[in-house]
Amino acid sequence: MDIVVRELKAEDDEWGTNLDGSFIVDSILVLQFTGQRIEYTVKERPFSKKNYDDDQFKEDIAQDYSNYIGNPNQIIYLALVNNQVAGQIVLKKNWNKYAYVEDIKVDKLYRGFGIGKKLIEQAKRWARDGRMPGIMLETQNNNVRACKFYESCGFVIGGFDSYVYRGLDKESDEIAIYWYLMLD
Repeated sequence: MDIVVRELKAEDDEWGTNLDGSFIVDSILVLQFTGQRIEYTVKERPFSKKNYDDDQFKEDIAQDYSNYIGNPNQIIYLALVNNQVAGQIVLKKNWNKYAYVEDIKVDKLYRGFGIGKKLIEQAKRWARDGRMPGIMLETQNNNVRACKFYESCGFVIGGFDSYVYRGLDKESDEIAIYWYLMLD
């Protein structure tokens, strides 16, 4: 499979709007603090499907990404397979000088082909070129496959927050996990 990763261009129409970013929830990470390190075990839970692209999670106003084009402090990369968008990563230089992954998504039809790794590799290049010390991102403890993916890319857990998702649902037991990848 030939995968091309390139920067979003102004002429790109519907560049990532049709990606299926849903994921299966069949387990959660159970976090433990061991000394100064956050570790986890995996606990099975009943099967469900989650999708943060659903209307209930979208902001009231559609995001305008035109300000990411040609901006040295934020960028979007697309992963293309046969000229079809198969994945994307949205990055910005965060207040703490880390590259922050605002969104990374690989369409479910293209998962398992190395597209996510190529997007992370591109994010590393962008962060190094911008003299950033590393990359940070947030995901949920119920997105175990994503957590395992980030860990396989060299990320470590730097923190967590059990209240972030309670803004969407007061009964939520989802925990936000903050992952970091330090660059050389």
